[in-house]
Amino acid sequence: MTAPDLSVEIAASTFAALGSEQRLAVLRTLVRAGPDGLTIGTLGQRAGVTGSTLTHHMKILAQAGLVTQTRQGRSIICAAVAYGQVRALSDFLLKECCADSDHAGHDHG
Repeated sequence: MTAPDLSVEIAASTFAALGSEQRLAVLRTLVRAGPDGLTIGTLGQRAGVTGSTLTHHMKILAQAGLVTQTRQGRSIICAAVAYGQVRALSDFLLKECCADSDHAGHDHG
């Protein structure tokens, strides 16, 4: 599955959402957990971010379309959902790799 091409504006807003060490830690923790996600409590413990700070960061990541929060009974399950979008961000950065260098056309990945 190839990720869609991102516009500069969408890429910038998504990178902005990741422009925090704590938000990156939260997203990486959720990516490591896989599609089943984690309860908000477990996420906080693993990422080292808790309480209202974690709530704030999850809201920003959710607005960027990178994570979801779903209530299951009395728990809130947080999960990374935008694996394709994260791949698209990577592709956005690397798509034109070396296009202006003498090594154009060589794959560096």
